[in-house]
Amino acid sequence: MHIFSKIITFLKEVRLEVKKVNWPTRDETIRYTLIVIGVSVAVAIYLGGLDFLIGILLNKFVL
Repeated sequence: MHIFSKIITFLKEVRLEVKKVNWPTRDETIRYTLIVIGVSVAVAIYLGGLDFLIGILLNKFVL
């Protein structure tokens, strides 16, 4: 029974902490999501370009 009281105490504390969280608004969430997607696409294009360029250079000079 001791473990159940610890679990209940833990869940009560979690509930109190969740109430303290400053949740973002819908607009902030959409803005941050679009930023993450944009940065991810930019990094993917950059790395893809590097991979393509290195592949061309390797085929031309090494292989």
